Amino acid sequence: MPSSKLPIYSALVANLLIAVTKFIAAAATGSSAMLSEGIHSVVDSTNEVLLLLGISKSKKPADEKRPFGYGKELYFWAFIVSILIFGVGGGISFYEGVTHIQHPETIKDPKWNYYVLAIAIVFDGISFITAIREFNRQRGTMPFWLAVRKSKDPSTFVVLFEDAADVLGLLVAFLGVYLGHTLKNPYLDGIASIIIGLILTSVSLLLAKESRSLLMGESAEKEILDGLITITQNDAAVRSVVQPLSMYMAPDEIILLLKVKFDVKCSAMEVTQAIERIRGKIQREFPTIKQLYIEPEC
Repeated sequence: MPSSKLPIYSALVANLLIAVTKFIAAAATGSSAMLSEGIHSVVDSTNEVLLLLGISKSKKPADEKRPFGYGKELYFWAFIVSILIFGVGGGISFYEGVTHIQHPETIKDPKWNYYVLAIAIVFDGISFITAIREFNRQRGTMPFWLAVRKSKDPSTFVVLFEDAADVLGLLVAFLGVYLGHTLKNPYLDGIASIIIGLILTSVSLLLAKESRSLLMGESAEKEILDGLITITQNDAAVRSVVQPLSMYMAPDEIILLLKVKFDVKCSAMEVTQAIERIRGKIQREFPTIKQLYIEPEC
């Protein structure tokens, strides 16, 4: 199923609004965890913009410079987003936590932190629900983690895991502020920032792994390959399929090289007609195969 941009726009609006309120609360209260959450929201907002940029660039038609198209732009920018979550979000949150532990500052009045956290949980919760619904729509009955590994659309699962990290980070920030103020222990606020940094780092590593795999080039699913082999072998002019080579160029775009052994009795004209016939059948059955090259083998 084609993906929707709604989860990205939803996350972008939520993060921009929340970032402003978090920074105001951090300045008013001196909370390290709240500052980390503000930085987190800014990074997430940038990530959404980069994903939208990747989607836009991936739709650019093929030209002389990129004869196979620009589909992998989305995979590239998804990988950059994964690095940003780690390098900026996780790194700065961890740094702020360590700094706050080295130079503890007691939270004077945490009420603004609670107001902001409550607002943020509502907005991020709505964004997370939007993202999980879109992901569930795409995965159908497939198990969750299997769907993550098999997904060819990073714009969906990147936003999903970002939103999950947002909600989890907010809960940690709430505990850091609450326990730090209640127990009059400013170190707990710093520890909360470190935990938020670790959460972001873990999510970043997971997303980087999945995005890198797509960027390097993943083959079409076994079901697709088996199906096109069957279609090819059922053609009267074909003796056997030697080897199908495939790669995802974008979530809905596969490039395929199909090596086929034709009947030796077939003339050059008959082989040419068979190739066109097979190409038509395969692309009607599997419309995601945008570029199909059939190579006769001896």
